[in-house]
Amino acid sequence: MEEQIAANKRDSFILIGIVSIVLVTLGYVFAQIYDPSLVFVFLIIAVILSTLGTIASYWYSDKIVLAVTKTREPTPLENAHLSNVVEGLAIAAGIPAPRFVIIADEVNLNAFATGRDPEHAVLAVTSALLKTMNREELEGVIAHEMSHINNYDIRLASMIAVLVGIIVIASQIFLRSLWFSGGNRDRRDGNVIFIVIGVVLAILAPIFTQLIQLAVSRQREYLADSSGAYLTRNPMGLASALEKIKANNVNTKVNGAVSHLYFTNPFLSKNANSLFATHPPIDERIKRLKEM
Repeated sequence: MEEQIAANKRDSFILIGIVSIVLVTLGYVFAQIYDPSLVFVFLIIAVILSTLGTIASYWYSDKIVLAVTKTREPTPLENAHLSNVVEGLAIAAGIPAPRFVIIADEVNLNAFATGRDPEHAVLAVTSALLKTMNREELEGVIAHEMSHINNYDIRLASMIAVLVGIIVIASQIFLRSLWFSGGNRDRRDGNVIFIVIGVVLAILAPIFTQLIQLAVSRQREYLADSSGAYLTRNPMGLASALEKIKANNVNTKVNGAVSHLYFTNPFLSKNANSLFATHPPIDERIKRLKEM
């Protein structure tokens, strides 16, 4: 566990470094294309945006994620249903019981955890999952998410959700500024190299950050399955929950930037086994659990 926590903290710094480099480079290229005399100003703006993005991704990622996923506070009945399971597993994991909220979705069976550390974690489950899963299955899902919390997966995953969004927005602004600004065409003609560099970077940066998102997500899902099964001492409960979700086979309407946070691939029926799937194949997860 200590190795996993250390790896997540290291990866968080690497991610921040990548995003900072991309934003500063885009700022430099933007200045070279439009007005080289303002390069220092553009670099300062890029550094400020990078700093603000880092602060937001660390301190406010949970609030941003919960706003994007449109969660609500649980009803008294939902609170009674969840609190016993959450508190019991938190004690077993040796972490504070996280606050839990409900994703208002009566069709899809899913859940996620977010936050910057176990002391500031939030657990979210869909209302459909809460109504559909039996006690052992619910414990399996919650234990899986508890493992993400305990290993600090939630910090890295939540930061990825925010920082990937920043990269995508910055790249779109750069590309659209080139497309719509016709007044400086003569000036831009003398900076073809910088335009090419900027366009390539703006196109590839979101793809590269998404690949980081996928690589981080897939391996950590297997680890959380294993840790969650160990926590409950009942891998079949988690396997049964995955089988119910597989049978449900309904896509969840979520923002792609937060899709990697979920217990299972929100776009289950569309790209569950594709190269760009955010989660490992659900059949493989079930198989590994049954072999434990």
